[in-house]
Amino acid sequence: MARIGRGRRGKNKAGAADASGRQPGSDKRSDPTGPGGLPLPSPVAGTNLVIANIVLRAASGMLRNRMEKGLLIKSYDKAEAEKLIDGRSVATSIALWGASRIATRSPIGLAVVAGGLAAKVFYDRGKRLETKRRERKATRKPPADSES
Repeated sequence: MARIGRGRRGKNKAGAADASGRQPGSDKRSDPTGPGGLPLPSPVAGTNLVIANIVLRAASGMLRNRMEKGLLIKSYDKAEAEKLIDGRSVATSIALWGASRIATRSPIGLAVVAGGLAAKVFYDRGKRLETKRRERKATRKPPADSES
């Protein structure tokens, strides 16, 4: 009797063949098809994981660079935005990589990195407000001293 609805997929009872007629534990490398019957690049699962990892990392890196440039173009011209992103030092790249690794590994790491970023935002905002305050004081005319 077939199950209707959301049944357990991929978990067969001992000795039961799956939909393709293979017994559990049989070598699945001979038919390298992925989800939906799409052919995989290699019959070795480890190679397919490496290929997928490389493709996903490259795509995410390209997306990240485009997003960063898009955010910077609102404040700077296109040439300056590209210079800021492409001109990063190795130390800056390593620090950004390390912060992202810390943030993605645990909730505590995410809280530490987010707290550091929030502190930096507040520090930058305070510096900007202080600069504006000093400029206003400098442009005000001092009161005229009247001699009596």
